[in-house]
Amino acid sequence: MNPSAPIAALCLLACAGMAPAADPQLGRDLAATCAACHGTGGRAAVDGGIVGLAGMDREVSLRKLAAFRGGEKSATIMHQIAKGFTDAQLDLIAAYFAGQK
Repeated sequence: MNPSAPIAALCLLACAGMAPAADPQLGRDLAATCAACHGTGGRAAVDGGIVGLAGMDREVSLRKLAAFRGGEKSATIMHQIAKGFTDAQLDLIAAYFAGQK
């Protein structure tokens, strides 16, 4: 056995526990996909008939997204869009919009 193998194994194990730092802008970047309908930063046109997302409570957003994803809430396209994101990504998106004013 190579004498440096145990040291290398320990280094790999130590590094395995270190997750890369999350991109602080990931929520914003994911939420950009919503801009076409819900407006930049979730600020939908006042008379456009689309719900504005800016400032919406994170938990409310997540409940609505879950309802779209599960088919409990009807939509033209939101049910398909919601299925395209992981739960963690939807949480980042909801948190981003909750922080917008």
